[in-house]
Amino acid sequence: MMLGFGRKKQAERRSDVTAVQSSPEAAQIFRPDLWAMVTKSAAVTPDSALGVPAVWAAVNFISGTIAGLPLQVYRKTREGRDRVMGGVAPILHDAVNEECTSFDWRKYTFERILTTGRAFTFIERNTQGRVMNLWPLEPEKMEVKREGGRLVYIYDKGVRYAASEILDLSFMKKADGIGHKSPIMSNKAVIGRAIAATTYGEKYLSGGGVPPFAVTGNFQSGAALKRAADDLASAVETAAEENRLALTLPTGLDIKPIGADPEKNQLVDTQRFDVEQIARIYSIPPTFLQDLTHGTFSNTEQQDLHFVKHTLKRWIEQAEQEMNLKLFGRGSKQYVEFNVDGLLRGDFLTRMQGHAMAIQNGIETPNEARNIENRPAKEGGDDLMIQGATVPITQQQQPNGGESNGI
Repeated sequence: MMLGFGRKKQAERRSDVTAVQSSPEAAQIFRPDLWAMVTKSAAVTPDSALGVPAVWAAVNFISGTIAGLPLQVYRKTREGRDRVMGGVAPILHDAVNEECTSFDWRKYTFERILTTGRAFTFIERNTQGRVMNLWPLEPEKMEVKREGGRLVYIYDKGVRYAASEILDLSFMKKADGIGHKSPIMSNKAVIGRAIAATTYGEKYLSGGGVPPFAVTGNFQSGAALKRAADDLASAVETAAEENRLALTLPTGLDIKPIGADPEKNQLVDTQRFDVEQIARIYSIPPTFLQDLTHGTFSNTEQQDLHFVKHTLKRWIEQAEQEMNLKLFGRGSKQYVEFNVDGLLRGDFLTRMQGHAMAIQNGIETPNEARNIENRPAKEGGDDLMIQGATVPITQQQQPNGGESNGI
């Protein structure tokens, strides 16, 4: 029972130290297991999840990568396509409105998708229907519903938008096609454990790195027990402030460990496993979350390709199709495209070898290769070429100058 405060009343605590008496002859000073305390109180929200470094890194990595890709507008032609420089192109490439750059808009959009699960952008048009600005909206204030079989967006409990006026991107839709699922709230058990582990580590270190323990001794009165509890709390705080590794205890008192310290709790292993789990949630290799436990030179390079092909592609494909539908309409010859060539360029030697093979086999012109490498075009560099030495083997000249009749 608790000393000094009657039935079921909490004793005074200082630095998580509690006075407990188990019998009239002996008493203990008990420091509760902080892991259990933290695990029960770990509340999972999109904001609290960002306090986990792995979640923070995943959200910033994906959103920042997409925001940094060139976003360009093209028009389909008989010969292929032409780059569009006017109209909505500068809005998407440079600044979506007078207050927000294209980079900031895209990063904010995918930050919301990767945390709350959804992002909305209002398309402002003039009286002629031309797109003038794009305005990101707060997803928490948006209500989506169907009226008369059509989607309606109601913002901030008052402003109504048609589906054609809203760029709507989500992490995952619910079965009704209207609601959405948040990656954080759908995996709150994993995120909650990661929050608990992070908070426990903070609590443990703020307590001077002292694991849960009990001090036993022969205390003569409840007042003596309370004074000892206060003295012990003060000693723990002093040890933390002065970076001391040991506590000085009065004669007759003894420390007995209880619960488990971080090593026995496998705190480091738990946090590393949480990194892997969070990487699975966002479909990215753990190396991109700064976990190089299983990273090597060769597999890290392959994981770059994995990220572009299997993670980034689906996000940019979703964003491109949503913008094509809402900005240009179905059947339009104009379309937007994220340029991911820069992410696939590889090292200098690999790029040069790739360009050489493409030029020698008539796949790209020298000027096209120079443009990819951000070099100016050269006169005569717009012609397709092919390796001239590639001829039938029967036409190869003999070393003595004679002709071969075959082999």
